[in-house]
Amino acid sequence: MDFFHGQDSLSILEWTLRAAVTFIFVIFTVKIMGQRAISQLRLLDFVIALMLGNIIAHPLSDQRIGLKGSVVATIVIIVLYLIGVFLSLKWPRLRKAINSTPFPLIKEGEILYKGLKRARLSIDDLLAELRKEKIEDVKKVALALWESDGEISFFLDPQFEAITPSFYQLQTEPFDLPQTIIREGRIDLSVLRKIGKEEEWLTHTLRSLHHTEVNNILLATIDSQNNMKVFLYV
Repeated sequence: MDFFHGQDSLSILEWTLRAAVTFIFVIFTVKIMGQRAISQLRLLDFVIALMLGNIIAHPLSDQRIGLKGSVVATIVIIVLYLIGVFLSLKWPRLRKAINSTPFPLIKEGEILYKGLKRARLSIDDLLAELRKEKIEDVKKVALALWESDGEISFFLDPQFEAITPSFYQLQTEPFDLPQTIIREGRIDLSVLRKIGKEEEWLTHTLRSLHHTEVNNILLATIDSQNNMKVFLYV
C-alpha cells in the first residue's frame, strides 16, 4: 500500500494503482454529491474530464514532477473509462448504477417533494427551470423528469400544448434552411455558385429591393426560392 503515501519516485505499477483507486474514488464521490454537481455531463464523462485536467496540469506547472507518472495515470484512466462505457452498454444494471434512471419532479400539475429532495433541488431552482422553458404555471405541467445528466425534461398537459399545422391536418412547405450569402460586408461566392447566380444579380437585387450596397450589410441570407433577408449595420 506504499502507493498511498508520498514518495520521491513511484514505479509504473504504483502509478497504475494510484490512478485506478482515484478513478473509483472520484466516481463514488460524485455519486454522493448528486447529479446536480455535474449538470449536462454524464457521470463517467465528468470524472474523466476532472481527473485528466488535474493530472496533465500538474507536470506543466511544477518542474519537480516528472511526466512518467502523468502519462501512465492518463493511460490507465482512459482505459478504465473505455471499460466503464463498454460495461455500461453490456450490463443494464451497471448502467443504472452509474447513470440513475429518470424520476419525476412534477406529476399532473403537482410538485413531488420526494423527487426534489432526491435531486437536491430547491423550489426556487425548479421555478427557475420552469421560467427557462417559458412555463409560468406549474399546473400546466403533466410531467417533469429529472434526467441522469442533471437536466429537467418538461411535458405539458395536452390542453396547453401549442397548436401546430398537423393538428388541423394542414399541408406545410418542407423545411428550407437559408444560406448565408453575405457576412459582414463580404459575399460568399461559394453560395452564389451553388444557387447559380452572379455577383451582378446580387448587387442589382440589393439596390432595387433593399436600397443598399454589399458593404452596408451585416448579414444576408437566401432560401431555395431566392427570397433574401438583409440585416444592416445599425
